[in-house]
Amino acid sequence: MNKPEVVMIGLGYIGLPTAALIAQNQTHVHGVDINPVVVETINAGKIHIVEPELDKAVANAVKDGFLTASTTPVVGGTYLIVVPTPFKGKNEPDISFVEAATNAILPLLKEGDLYIIESTSPIGTTEKMMDLIYNERPELKGKIYIAYCPERVLPGNVMYELVHNDRVIGGVDQKSTDKAMAFYANYIKGELHSTNARTAEMCKLVENSSRDVQIAFANELSLICDKADINVWELIALANKHPRVNILQPGCGVGGHCIAVDPYFIVADYPMESQIIGKAREINNYKSFWCAEKVQTAKLQFELKHGRKPSIAIMGLAFKPNIDDLRESPAKYIAQKVLQNANNEEYYIVEPNIHEHKVFKLTPYQEAAEKADILVFLVAHKEFKTLKLKKDHIVLDFCGIR
Repeated sequence: MNKPEVVMIGLGYIGLPTAALIAQNQTHVHGVDINPVVVETINAGKIHIVEPELDKAVANAVKDGFLTASTTPVVGGTYLIVVPTPFKGKNEPDISFVEAATNAILPLLKEGDLYIIESTSPIGTTEKMMDLIYNERPELKGKIYIAYCPERVLPGNVMYELVHNDRVIGGVDQKSTDKAMAFYANYIKGELHSTNARTAEMCKLVENSSRDVQIAFANELSLICDKADINVWELIALANKHPRVNILQPGCGVGGHCIAVDPYFIVADYPMESQIIGKAREINNYKSFWCAEKVQTAKLQFELKHGRKPSIAIMGLAFKPNIDDLRESPAKYIAQKVLQNANNEEYYIVEPNIHEHKVFKLTPYQEAAEKADILVFLVAHKEFKTLKLKKDHIVLDFCGIR
């Protein structure tokens, strides 16, 4: 492979598709991941995640010599940091992976290089990394370009949205913003919006916090409607007939590495000011607990009525329909909670987008539906919509599957 122009640190759900997109445009990309299995998989032209069209993009990029992977970075011209930003303590953002990735490329940086963080980050992270770089490499001060550009893609449609969605790009100074804008212009057809790094960081957090608040309203409605004996799905459909009302659909909580996580980045730094954002997180987390309690209640009611233990099918583990991503999944939490309260009932755990799981023994969805007395729909996977339910099935529908 020729000398890479782009070094991609992190080859997960965003890093790998982004690397493939750039490589598709005949730009040489060197991908870096700490997991040697991921590296071997990509170098074989295969992928380790489920994402439509990604397998073809990676296979072609590797075959044509524009994408390679390694566990260590190399010298390039543009460095993209796309690593996880998990939590520590009580929902406090942890930027140690971003810092570790930055430290890994510190010896490789040279005058004229472009450094971009795409990882979701607390406000001020880009400036902190700038200080880290300049403290270790003071000779580079003012001679490299540093910016932040968050992704905003939908799992299951990543390859399209990476190209066509607008992007917000903010540098630590105007020269860095301009340099990053010019870089993304080579690959993105959506509009590019320039700002500063802090605003770009906040923009990503605000987008997902807004969605979390809207989902919390729908989930709160579902709790109220359950007590009021009202069909929440019908209610929302009718309310949405109003020309200026657009209520989202309730679910069993909120998951994924964005909506369920990003609001905490704001709440952690601004706890007194973020009252609505913080409350929305509480409501959406409580909805998962509530769903688990409803399953427990249905189980006990079945035992009282039939004089035996029920068999229960937990339908779905992913955080949203038709993907294999279990990150922060409320369905997974509910499954774990229900199994913790197990008392010799027979359980069938279903996730059609995953072949096997380290914790759960998975059952094909048709078999689970056939054998179970109680069906608990947690994720509206397309496969579930084709099921023909029996008259004696007890159905707990937490995702509007019917």
